Amino acid sequence: MARILVVEDDRNANRLLCAVLRKDGHEALSAADGREALGILDGQHVDLIVSDLMMPNLNGMELVRRLREAGWDVPVLILTAREEAEVLHAGFLAGADDYLTKPADLKELVLRVRALLRRAGATGPDRLVVGATVLDPAQMTVERGGTKTVLPPKEFQLLFKLLSNPGRAYTRMQLLDEIWGWDTESAEATVNVHVNRLRSRFADCDDFEIRTVRGIGYCAETGGYGK
Repeated sequence: MARILVVEDDRNANRLLCAVLRKDGHEALSAADGREALGILDGQHVDLIVSDLMMPNLNGMELVRRLREAGWDVPVLILTAREEAEVLHAGFLAGADDYLTKPADLKELVLRVRALLRRAGATGPDRLVVGATVLDPAQMTVERGGTKTVLPPKEFQLLFKLLSNPGRAYTRMQLLDEIWGWDTESAEATVNVHVNRLRSRFADCDDFEIRTVRGIGYCAETGGYGK
């Protein structure tokens, strides 16, 4: 079962798409526009996004662009009633993985979703092993002692970034730009909050520690941290 976010401002169309995806065995989340979608993605892991192109507040094109600039590789299927070549080209340049014209053929939608999920599973990033701790980017989980913890996306990306380069110090601005995106409205204090959450979650972990580097920011050190 995959967790799929449907981003569509037409309430009836949104409900229909979610119902079709649930019938195919997936968990479906709903957002009315790109801005609401970003809020959901900030707190939950999703495996795929199905997004309308034309929406208020933040359209599908801008949503995809922001995700790609922030380093997110979640597959995105764009729904559009506009078939002009330049619009579709712009969508792919922004980072969309596939598209369907509206009104979408629901059977084709299901098949394309399955294909994108298979492709993502086959080319997803490798797991990161730190001592007895395993980080799985595909599920955004941290496994220790047979217990898996699902982290919010930003927390997972921050932890994965630091543990991928143990001993390397990153400034708060570097982490903010790479994980939240260069155009984020979040302040550097946001990084502090997420680091503190990670420290609290893994206070009893012997495999790694997130340390404050005075005058710079943060780094992860691995091994030998019995509490």
